[in-house]
Order: sequence, then C-alpha cells, then structure tokens
Amino acid sequence: MPTLTFSDQTRLALRAGATCVTTPAGAILLNPPNNQKLPGLTKGQLLALKTLNQRSATLAELSQAAGEDDVTDLVERLATEGWLAVTVRDGGRDLYSVQPFGRPRPRPDNRPIWSATLSKFAVLHRDSDGFVLEHPLSWCDVRIHDPRLLALLDGPGAADSNLPIAVKTQFADDLFRCGFLVADTDADDHDFTTRSWSAPDLWFHRRSTLGERIVTWEHFGPTKWAKGQFPQPPARKAAYPGEPIALPTPDLSALRETDPTLTAVLEDRISTREFDDTAPITVAQLGELLYRTARIRSTRSEVAGEELVSKPYPSGGSVYELELYPVVRHVAGLAPGMYHYDSHEHVLRPVAAADSPAVAKLVKSTSATLSEGAQPQVLLVMGARTGRVMWTYEQVSYAVVLKHVGVLMQTIYLAATAMGLGACAQGFGDTEAFVTATGVDELEECSVGSIIIGSPAPR
Repeated sequence: MPTLTFSDQTRLALRAGATCVTTPAGAILLNPPNNQKLPGLTKGQLLALKTLNQRSATLAELSQAAGEDDVTDLVERLATEGWLAVTVRDGGRDLYSVQPFGRPRPRPDNRPIWSATLSKFAVLHRDSDGFVLEHPLSWCDVRIHDPRLLALLDGPGAADSNLPIAVKTQFADDLFRCGFLVADTDADDHDFTTRSWSAPDLWFHRRSTLGERIVTWEHFGPTKWAKGQFPQPPARKAAYPGEPIALPTPDLSALRETDPTLTAVLEDRISTREFDDTAPITVAQLGELLYRTARIRSTRSEVAGEELVSKPYPSGGSVYELELYPVVRHVAGLAPGMYHYDSHEHVLRPVAAADSPAVAKLVKSTSATLSEGAQPQVLLVMGARTGRVMWTYEQVSYAVVLKHVGVLMQTIYLAATAMGLGACAQGFGDTEAFVTATGVDELEECSVGSIIIGSPAPR
C-alpha cells in the first residue's frame, strides 16, 4: 500500500468530534462509539498527540513537539485509520480538506487520475462553511476552501488554472483515493448494481440512515432541534375559505360487528384499475372512508408548546403531518373539484375548481395507472406539512414522511376493501400541479403520495 505524504504546508488535525487522552502508558483516541488505544508510545509521540488535541499542526510542528522522537509512522497510522483531517495548503492559503468520518478504504496502487472523471454519485453543495463534496459510499467528505479547485471537478486536466501542477496532481489523487473519481466516464454504469441507483436516491438513502457518517443521536432522529428557536407548526392546517361540506359520520360500533375480518381484507385486497362510472362512489362512502382512515381522534399537549395528535394510523412522534385532498371527478352527491379534508371537523373544504388547469393535470397523472387511460372517480392526494415532522426530526424527516405515506396507503387500501370499494395507489404524482392548485408554499406543504378510490367495475 502506498504511503501517505504531506507537504510542508499541509495541516493535520484530529477529525471532527475526536479527542485524545494521553497517559504515561500511552494514549486513547475517543470518538464514541469508536475508540482506539495507542499503547507503547514514546514521550515525544505523546507530546505530539497533545499538540494535535489542542490545535492543527504541520508534520514539522509535530516533529518539533516530539523532540528527538520520530512521529512519521504515528502520523501515517492515524491518517490511514481515519483519525486525521488533512488540509492541503499552498502559498499560505487553504485549498481543500479531507475530512474523514470512517476508516479509509484500501488505497489503490494504479490510479489513472488524469483520465478519471467525477463519479455520478458525487454531490457538491454549499453549507454554512462553504463548498463540500460528498459521496454516499465514501469514508470522508472533501471540503473545498479555494474556488479555483471547483473547475478541476470536471476532470483533473479540464481547467487551465494558475494552481501548481503538484497541487492539481495531489487534489486528483486524493479525490481518487477518497472514491470521488472513477477511472472513466462509464465506470458507474458498467454493471446493474451501480447503474440502477441514481445519485439522489443513494445520497438520500445514506443520509437518512445510521452508518459510518452518522453514529450518534446528537444531530439525528427526534432531537427536537427547533424547540426554543421556532414554534412548532400547529397540528391544524389553516382552513380554506370556502363553505365547508359536512360529511356523514359512520357508526363505528356497528362496523365492528359487520366488517369482514382483518384476515379477509388482507387477503382480498387488490389494486383496482377499472371502475364503474354507472354506479360511482357516493359522498357517504367517501366520508366513511375518510373518517375511518384519517380523522383526528384526539389532540393532546404533554409539553408546553407541543401539540400531538391521534389518528387511526400510526405516525412518528404523533405529529401527523399528512393531509388528504380528494380530487373529485365523479362522486354521487358531491360536485366535481378539489377539496381538503378537514380531519378536525370531518368536513370537506373546497380548494380548486374541477376545470382549473392544475386540477386537470392531477387527474391526467392517473392515466398511466388506470386501464386504458381512464380517469378516476376520486384521487386522494396526500400533502405533507413537512414542518410538523422537521421541527422534531433531523436528517430523517423526509424519510419519516415517506414511511407515513406507506402506512396511510395501506390503511386506505384495507378500509376500502372492507367497504367494497376499489383502490389503486400511484407511484408518482404531479407535485407542481398540487402546489398550484392548493396555493401552498412547497417548502411548507408538498404532495408526497396519491391513491385512486372508487366503485370497482363488475368482475
């Protein structure tokens, strides 16, 4: 395995979150849950580690702190095992930093860096500290301090900059070593496993799960990070101004006696793609379905400033961010149009007219789902008031929303089956049409799922 080399200007630091405790018998590197003992160190090496524990330093500065003791092997060990963040500099200026969060992968011996190209999975974005390059399968991030390096991401030889050739070479070599460069433009598509994944899918998958990057709950999961900074978005969405349409309330006690068994509805559930427009779903049936699946059963506040909800389906943290919007084309007893289901009052509130272009687009999006491009009797669009989840959860919030969509989908499927209705979930929808029709800010509420409901065609 090739050895790591550091220029005179390169600065070394313990990786983010790591500390080093030194004792006369050795040292312990701490970055819970990853800890590592370093026994048998010389006095000079311990002094070098104390320096790293206080600040970043060059290899020369660490050698000076160690006196006559050699620290080269120790520093290389720390780097190859992922304990050191390395900042490459030139002319007294920070160029980029390799910031590990896991153990580095084996370093390839033959690296065609000048013919390599950026992996399709690499993602460049900005945060509060500037540009950062990430790869969902890498063991590190590369933070770019000097914008001149951005042009080199299109290929080490793609840009004519005033950076020294040695800097370009090292940058390309580090990108290849860290997994951001691939040998040629088609390297990510040579086999099914890499070609089948898109960059946003893989990035989202790794960013919303535990792993090398995320090993603690400090900024992950139900941290309630926004508490004390922002008020929790209310459980109840502001009502649309139209006159509400009251829905019949089903007798749940009677349904307990007459409904088919859970086993029956699980076994009988199918996706219905043909519906009977001669005998469409009624407003009473639509009201019953909404009541059984999505009504507010109760609200509570266990902590000041936090409002929790109960509905028939489960929701992480009891925040219940999902809203249902029936897009009605053909329902007996109900005018066509887009409505919002007010789950607090069990009423429908008009949102948009049936002939509005945005509503027409929502209906048209079902043509690939239903047989022969038929139009739905009712399309239930699921909107997510994302702030309800994002106020509580960090990094996993959108993944939690999608899990809730699946839970609500199944709840609607089973209730519809019990009622003798047909249902068919959509794998996609028109997000822009939803925003236009509802007049919402997409960063506050967005469509995340939809399911077609109606009276099934006779078999």
